[in-house]
Amino acid sequence: MDVHSSWDDLRKQARKIEAQLDEQMHSYRRLVSTKSDGAASDLEAGIDLLLRQLQQVNAQMQAWVSSFGSEMVSHTLTRHQEIFQDLTHEFHRHRSSLKAKQERASLLEDFKEFDRTRLDLEAGDGSSEQALLKEHVGINRNTAQMDGVISQAQATLGTLVFQRSTFGGINSKLGNVTSRLPTVNTILSAIKRKKSMDTIILSLVSAVCTFLIFIYWLSK
Repeated sequence: MDVHSSWDDLRKQARKIEAQLDEQMHSYRRLVSTKSDGAASDLEAGIDLLLRQLQQVNAQMQAWVSSFGSEMVSHTLTRHQEIFQDLTHEFHRHRSSLKAKQERASLLEDFKEFDRTRLDLEAGDGSSEQALLKEHVGINRNTAQMDGVISQAQATLGTLVFQRSTFGGINSKLGNVTSRLPTVNTILSAIKRKKSMDTIILSLVSAVCTFLIFIYWLSK
């Protein structure tokens, strides 16, 4: 297998998916800003699929770097990982914002329907049919509120999962740096030993000086 061509193929795949995501995210930002939910589900599904594909390509690039990588390609991989994290965070943020707007609009519509029903009841004769209609409106309103709470919990869970993956990536990068630079660990250990030795010597000198001052004070 040609190692260099394999890396080039992975980079081309990553760039292609990132370009598609930029286009999809542009449409999604416009949809969120206009508070329209006409094509939200389809667009969200498409973005979510592209993000999973980009994550897989990044994982393949990570495996390639671990086996054959140099400092230059490692830097390139880091850049692609940062792009993936930025796009994922932005998507989750916009999706949560859109769901919150939809929930507010739904609650507002339920309140309007409740007010219309109340006015009809006040103007009517209080029949059993009207009482059932009022109860139905109240149930719908409570259901919408429960859906809003569940959606907010799901959005929070998605954010926590993303943050966990981000911290995992940071730990992986730190591990790679440590494995690639064993000399740094040796130097840091030597510095710590020297610092400890200096502390011990300083403590001994201070103790001796204190003892001598005490002897001098007693001899006076």
